[in-house]
Amino acid sequence: MTVRNAMLGAVAAVTAAVALTACGGDPATPAADGRIKVVTSTNVWGSVVRAVGGDAVDVTAIINDPSGDPHSYNSKPSDVAAVKDARLVVFNGGGYDDFFASLLTAETEGARKIEAFPLSGKASDHEEPKHEEPGHEEPGHTGEAHGHDHGVNEHVWYDLGTVRKVADQAAADLAGIAPDKKDAFTANAAEFGRQLDELHRRVEGAAKGGKVLETEPVAHYLLDAAGAQDATPETFSEAVEGETDIPAAALAEVTRLVEQKQVVAVVHNVQTENTAVKQVVEKARQTGVPVVEVTETLPEGVTGYLDWMTKQVDALTGALRG
Repeated sequence: MTVRNAMLGAVAAVTAAVALTACGGDPATPAADGRIKVVTSTNVWGSVVRAVGGDAVDVTAIINDPSGDPHSYNSKPSDVAAVKDARLVVFNGGGYDDFFASLLTAETEGARKIEAFPLSGKASDHEEPKHEEPGHEEPGHTGEAHGHDHGVNEHVWYDLGTVRKVADQAAADLAGIAPDKKDAFTANAAEFGRQLDELHRRVEGAAKGGKVLETEPVAHYLLDAAGAQDATPETFSEAVEGETDIPAAALAEVTRLVEQKQVVAVVHNVQTENTAVKQVVEKARQTGVPVVEVTETLPEGVTGYLDWMTKQVDALTGALRG
């Protein structure tokens, strides 16, 4: 699982996003069973919509497999059929799930669309780093606390403020489709947001400026909220993200940081398949450096976004605070 963004049209996407995140046409009548058909690119965004829509929505996630890779996923005819009759579609954007854009054809013009990355306001994070509390940041602000810049990071489902924005937008769009359920959607989004705020309070400042290593910058925004310093050599990150061999000097530096316990934790994306990365993780376990596992999609056994993120926040704060 790699970033592969190189902006990936992020600047153009910001302009297009204004239309994408707005209403996609006149509200349509819900499905025959009364539920609103929603299609999302991954089960992460699907779980957010379910939290807001409750029993009123029928959500299909194109990628529902914990081992699925949105970066390299090739859409199938069944995916096109799934999206065709959707009343609301939700995807990440920012180059993360480009396959989903190919599913949006003339037949989906009437669907409402939410694209999380442009909605997040993170496209210019690397230009003007500032600290803002998740849920209250201004567009483009990141609270950057890392030792170096990985550029635009599209993994915005680890930014609790962005997740709240998506939930609120979902409530508004679902209410546009089913006005009689507006109060329920609004209340669900508000409760969801309240629990996101609680998660933010739990993670905020947990690292106290401590250094961490990331095998891949997936949980970038969560670590930022914790006040962690990213000590990962940029050449190491670039190699993992680009699926190329990690330079010997970068691997040696990472190994040294772990062996000398100069980092308080190693944050590992378990969906990354890389022999050198696995060796680093094993070295951390051998030397007693906590390893915090994160994922890009909901793993089996979790009940939803809040369940999943709570477990990751608990693991991260436990490691950071010792």
